[in-house]
Amino acid sequence: MIKFLDLKKINDSFEPQISEAVKRVLDSGWYLLGDEAKAFEREYSQFIGSRHCIGVANGLDALRLILKAYIEMGVMKEGDEIIVPANTYIASILAITDNRLVPVLVEPDILTYNVDPFKIEEKITSNTRGIMVVHLYGQNGMHTEIERLVKKYRLKLIEDNAQAQGCFYGDKRTGSVGDAAGHSFYPGKNLGALGDAGAVTTDNDELADVIRALANYGSKVKYQNLYKGLNSRLDEIQAAILRVKLQRLDADNQKRREIAQYYISNITNKGIILPSSGNNQKAAFNLENVWHIFTIRSSNRDKLQQYLQENGIQTLIHYPIPPHLQNAYREWSDKNLPVTEKIHREVLSLPMSPVMDSEEITIISDRINKS
Repeated sequence: MIKFLDLKKINDSFEPQISEAVKRVLDSGWYLLGDEAKAFEREYSQFIGSRHCIGVANGLDALRLILKAYIEMGVMKEGDEIIVPANTYIASILAITDNRLVPVLVEPDILTYNVDPFKIEEKITSNTRGIMVVHLYGQNGMHTEIERLVKKYRLKLIEDNAQAQGCFYGDKRTGSVGDAAGHSFYPGKNLGALGDAGAVTTDNDELADVIRALANYGSKVKYQNLYKGLNSRLDEIQAAILRVKLQRLDADNQKRREIAQYYISNITNKGIILPSSGNNQKAAFNLENVWHIFTIRSSNRDKLQQYLQENGIQTLIHYPIPPHLQNAYREWSDKNLPVTEKIHREVLSLPMSPVMDSEEITIISDRINKS
């Protein structure tokens, strides 16, 4: 069986450095808010190109904390609206509703699966305070039209960079494009921890200061609580592991691009819709995509997935049910979002990781062509 993602093989490829990093933390006797977390924050902020990085417990918390901080700063208030892609993973939306803000769902571009920038302005109202851009599947979701809207309406630009570590928008890395960005280091991500972990990046000194306090029970000084905060901190072991993996991230992303290029060049089945970077379907080496997930579309998705499973290829669906049809948001079940629903009916994610070998990639492509 070709696994969708062989995490053991990926982590073994970082040995003995990971084991040495874990031992370093164990020997230090310090497990939270220590030197490893500080070093990772410094190294990751330099990598992203932001002034600040705050390590937190996971990617959802990163987004929650950004919005919570804006509320504490008086930039936003309960009931304000945040534009968000309709087909995003539900975490983007949970972060908004958890802060009693209102998600405004915008349809994606059917080619890129990222938010359609030209459908945003019609959803902007006097209550809109921000746009959350999601770099879905590892492809840049930012666009000059979004830049124009942010400037015109004086909106906050929040990036959900959970799937796009290392991705570029022009000469900037995603995660440094907006006012703030949330990052996830869930084990399956391009930069993955060995458990839950996340971070916020921003150039805003005040925002960073408030987020850091909010993530630590709302406290800057122990036992003095300025805010009604959370407990959301990046632990020393995860930070040490992420420091090891960060050194190889660009090289690993390039391997993903090479695999994507092979898929795009060799999957010739006319019933398969391959990923597209806008109008250029051959742009696998485009730095705007780090191929966290390689997603194809098929009108017979479920049959194709079953066929691949029977032929020893594990695939996943990202994601089978769109947010507006989830029971958690059942009040949205009557929304008319045909592009989103079509995407969720048809997408199928193929195996993609920097430790895949050429034989596996060839087998996958051949099996799809024969389906």
